[in-house]
Amino acid sequence: MTVLLTQSFTGVSIGAVLLLIALGLSLTFGQMGVINMAHGEFIMAGAYTTYVIQQAMGGAGLPLLLALPAAFVVAGTMGALLEALLIRRLYARPLDTLLVTWGVSLLLQQLARDLFGAPNVSTTAPEWFTGATTVAGDLSLPNSRLFILALALTAIAALTLTLRHTSLGRRIRAVVQHRELAEASGIPTARVDRTTFFIGSGLAGVAGVALTLVGPIGPAMGTNIIIDAFLVVVVGGLGQLKGSVITAFVLGLFQAAFEYSTTVSIAKVLVLVVVVAFLQWRPQGLYTLRSRSLA
Repeated sequence: MTVLLTQSFTGVSIGAVLLLIALGLSLTFGQMGVINMAHGEFIMAGAYTTYVIQQAMGGAGLPLLLALPAAFVVAGTMGALLEALLIRRLYARPLDTLLVTWGVSLLLQQLARDLFGAPNVSTTAPEWFTGATTVAGDLSLPNSRLFILALALTAIAALTLTLRHTSLGRRIRAVVQHRELAEASGIPTARVDRTTFFIGSGLAGVAGVALTLVGPIGPAMGTNIIIDAFLVVVVGGLGQLKGSVITAFVLGLFQAAFEYSTTVSIAKVLVLVVVVAFLQWRPQGLYTLRSRSLA
């Protein structure tokens, strides 16, 4: 029973990481139709923001807490600039957005190498994250993973409340459902697009802060995780936050189960096989986006 609970929590913690890295992409890709290959580099920007703040301030606890809003602003600003300078001209042309953002991702990787060097760097975890919390007798839960889980749940709750109960959220949902009708109704769609991209990219920066607790920081870290983010969004259903949440935790549980009897690399391959088999059965994902059409 202890082994089962331990592996289950491992799966949930993996799912929390997947949810964090995919949450911003569910806005920019799932709801706006932009294939943003630079999303991983926004995550990298959030991770390097944590590193810079920790190097400047010293210590670990306060810099990590300050890095959360700072990374959101840094990555969000990068995303807003990308939308204003390039993406705005490419809406309804997803393949063009893929090529353009892929080029941007390569430029950002090289910029990271120029600023911080090619070797990976790391941050120091706060003291309260180095231990584990013991529950139910022998079950020990790493504090860093508990923090990531809490951060993921807080992020999805904040995003859900924003989309459902604020005027900004209503404007975003209106633009997603029917852009032309929303524009005819007086909604400033260009401003909504820019704000949506800022939020989605900012969430990627927050994911970067969380990833500093589980691994090193390097110029190529975005490339290593971007595929996982796209898998979560596609399997969950484009534009469907609840689908992304369910998919992230289910894939995390699958990966933890496969890792228990195989290796990490084989587990990733098996998860990909499960994803491909699911999409063959249900290519639209878990949920489909309901839209209004005049056709």
